[in-house]
Amino acid sequence: MSQDPASASAAQEPVTPDHLLHTGSSDDPSPEDLVLASGRDMTPENLEWARRTIEAEGRSALDKRLP
Repeated sequence: MSQDPASASAAQEPVTPDHLLHTGSSDDPSPEDLVLASGRDMTPENLEWARRTIEAEGRSALDKRLP
């Protein structure tokens, strides 16, 4: 039985280290970042929502809304 060429080459390649697979800022997100990530318009109401959300959820507020 022959081996699939795609799986044969994948088996020979090393696994990519986890730190190379993930990106992201080490900084805390701004309310503007959260508004944009959530697809909302940049309004005073949405900025206030973002401030409250970041205060309650921290960095995960942005992480939850990004793909």
